[in-house]
Amino acid sequence: MTWILAATHHDPEGRLLAQMERVLPLLAERFAAVAVLLTPTTVPAADALLHQQGAVVRRGLATWSISHLYLGVWRRAALAAALGHWPMAPHFLFCDLDRMLHWAACYPDELVDAMAFAEAYACTIYGRTARAFASHPRAQRETEALVHHSFALASGHQWDVMAAARGFSRPAAELIVTRSQDPSVGSDCSWPLLCQRAGLSVGYMATEGMEFETPDRYAAEIAQLGGVEAWLAQLDSDPQHWLLRLEIARAELRSALSS
Repeated sequence: MTWILAATHHDPEGRLLAQMERVLPLLAERFAAVAVLLTPTTVPAADALLHQQGAVVRRGLATWSISHLYLGVWRRAALAAALGHWPMAPHFLFCDLDRMLHWAACYPDELVDAMAFAEAYACTIYGRTARAFASHPRAQRETEALVHHSFALASGHQWDVMAAARGFSRPAAELIVTRSQDPSVGSDCSWPLLCQRAGLSVGYMATEGMEFETPDRYAAEIAQLGGVEAWLAQLDSDPQHWLLRLEIARAELRSALSS
């Protein structure tokens, strides 16, 4: 079946350029087409790499905030760009580009399986296995557990919804683009709930590929500290990091309980 990748990407320092150069050809093999919405501050070299692989590239408006309170706008715009260019495509996969690069590079066979799995549903949530979830910082794990509990209360499903990767049929993608009004990161919860309440089928697949991908950006810093565990401990020792994760969880809870 034909799959279109819709992705957002934020890389103002060009930390992922080398990974993009290696992995984008793999994505070109897996997907019939790719549409990427870049933030205004993402380095121009990212455009060039994406264009080399035939991707449709757009940049978000400078007036759009890059905070978690505006992520729903970015995500919906990326999906709208893909749907607008390929309106008859049967399947769309939405994912932040950094996560998709990691998934395709580290678990390519699982990515193929995940796409095949999603063809049975209108909306598929790609979550994390227990091991993949445990790879994230403690501040993220503990606050996300609150969100998963609230999503279960709203949906009836104890699923991991915060990896932000989704498979959509064309009708589900059209529903999200035309009906979702959630501007925030809470779209993790509100998008599948919107599909569920519209009578569309919603499925779930736990993946290894949704493990913590952020270390891909910080190889030098991780090496300087002596390894990933020390780097994660440094993140978790920062009260501001906990505050941010709590604020993100609050936005998610609001969306889960008001959708």
